[in-house]
Formats: sequence, structure tokens, C-alpha cells
Amino acid sequence: MARLSRPRDNRYLFVPLDHSMADGPIVGQADFNTLISDICLGGADALIVHKGRARTIQPDLLGDCALIVHLNASTDHALDSDEKVLVGDVEEALRLGADAVSMHVNVGSDTEASQLADLGTVASACDQWGVPLLAMIYLRGPRVIHPNSPDQLAHMVSIAADLGADLVKTVLASPTARMAEVTAASALPVVVAGGDGHDMNLYDFATTAMAVGCRGLAVGRRVFTDDTPRGVVQQLAAIVHGRYVPPVPELAQELAGTK
Repeated sequence: MARLSRPRDNRYLFVPLDHSMADGPIVGQADFNTLISDICLGGADALIVHKGRARTIQPDLLGDCALIVHLNASTDHALDSDEKVLVGDVEEALRLGADAVSMHVNVGSDTEASQLADLGTVASACDQWGVPLLAMIYLRGPRVIHPNSPDQLAHMVSIAADLGADLVKTVLASPTARMAEVTAASALPVVVAGGDGHDMNLYDFATTAMAVGCRGLAVGRRVFTDDTPRGVVQQLAAIVHGRYVPPVPELAQELAGTK
């Protein structure tokens, strides 16, 4: 776990690059290792990629940045894009030099049962091999109405803890101030996903997430689509690992109102 936090402060800045499986290429292959270099030099704590993509990374580019191999997948072309299927295992990830593995579960999807079973199986293998497990838990499916509900998110992070994960990634609650209830109730460090869908710029989003008790960020698309990914990562790393930054004024008022 310590290897997933470069300053060893138990705070985490992860950059997922697994989008290429679901959506298609995020950069041309010629630019891929340049992107990796920018992310690592910018101060990211870990990259998240699929197993085949991990083989294309020049190892010397990683430096102190950890490697997380993602073990399940889907594409946007599937009849049910919320279904996630296993495409790798823990031993394979270790052979690739992974410091941790990750799994995605869509609670509320039509295939929730099999996804939960896969998470439990991978968690057991992680325990056997001493490998940290990041569980990405989202409320997604045909019957889901409030995917950002604080009460529902508290349930999502509880599932990750119950099935043996070491960290949990999920979305920021709405209203944002109530995310403090989710993080306070969680038995695991909570890493919040990217920020799409919230009416905040990326840095206000990051500051807000840390102010309500999240232990880190997982920002992918808003890094690799930027013209200066290294600069974006540097600023996010400063928010995650730097001195406390006061929340944006609107959040400060919300937090004051919840006391």
C-alpha cells in the first residue's frame, strides 16, 4: 500500500488510462510513452492500465510511479456496456510488475451478481499474494435513479470493504458537502473519480474532494485530453499531497450548514 503513495502520506493521485478498452485510443501509440512520462514526472502516484498496455510502457519512465493493472473490462459497443468481465488475473499482473490491481463493479446493473462474484474471487487472490486491490464501485444500471446519492454511495464503499478491497474509488456525492458522511463511514480510503458531471473546474473539484475527507483522486480523461498533461498532474498532486487548501467558498458555506 505504501508504494501507491509516493510521499508515503496515505494520499493518492491515480491516473486511469484504461479508457482505451471501452472508448478507443486515447493517444497515438507514438505519443503513449510521452504521455506516461508526463504523468509520472508530474507527480502521479500510480497509473491504471490494462495488461497488454502495460507491456508497451518503457519501465524506466515510471520512476517512483506505481503500476496498477485493471482486471476486468467492457466496451461501449456491447448490448450491456455496464457488464464487466474478467480479462486478467492477479498472477499475470504480478508478472507484469504491477504494484496493485483494480476491479470495476456496477452495482444495480443486470450483471451485478457476476461482477460481485468476480470481485470476491480477485480479492481472495490478492490476499494470497499480498497485492493491494482498488475496487471501483459505481451505482449504474437500468433501475438506478440517484447514482450520486450520499446514502447509496455509503453503501457502495461498504461493499468494497466487505468483499476485501484495500481502497475504493467512486463518485463525488451530491450535494458535495454530504460526501463527508460517506468518507467518515468508510472503512477504506476513498478515492474520488474524475469530476465529470459536476459544475466545477478540475482544481475546485479536487480541492472540494479533499476537503470532504476523500483520500485522493483518480483523474484520467481530464488529464490525457489536456494540452499540458504534466502541468495538470502537478497541480493535482499539489492539492492531494500539499498543504491544506481551503474549500471553494460555496462548499465552505455548505459544510458550515451541516454542522
